[in-house]
Amino acid sequence: MRIITALSSTLDAYSESVGKLLAWLLPLLMINTCLVVFLRYGLEQGSTYLQELSTYLHATVFMLGAGYTLKRDAHVRVDVLYRRFSARRQAWVNAMGTLVFLLPLCGYVLISSWEFVYHAWLIREGSAEPGGIPAVYLLKALVPLMAVNLALQGVSEFCKSLATLLGDSAHA
Repeated sequence: MRIITALSSTLDAYSESVGKLLAWLLPLLMINTCLVVFLRYGLEQGSTYLQELSTYLHATVFMLGAGYTLKRDAHVRVDVLYRRFSARRQAWVNAMGTLVFLLPLCGYVLISSWEFVYHAWLIREGSAEPGGIPAVYLLKALVPLMAVNLALQGVSEFCKSLATLLGDSAHA
């Protein structure tokens, strides 16, 4: 039981750290978006680089924050029945959902994105737009990283469910 809870705590700490680090990108995203709007509508000038930077920042927060969102139980859930379940029954639902849906999906995303990302890195793919960010390969690398972060937090959630099912009252 100690190994299960230690693993879960370690993975939770990792997700929490990633989430807090990503939170620092949100003010940058807000400032950048305001700057793009001001340049476009206030000064009638555009900046492809700044527009793409908003996409990069948003994608980074969204993709790498998926594990943090799962840790915080802030993802979308249709819980009409779930919320009425006992802690033990919720643990069963969470454990099965993780094993049957979440981890296989993460594996599929990781495997299916690998070649896509590899080729982008191989050619150091850049923006197709003049003045854009010359690092599309970094943006594409977020796809397998998202799958890994989400899978790691999924393992943590499975460990918590397992601890509840095995009678650890701290996780009930």
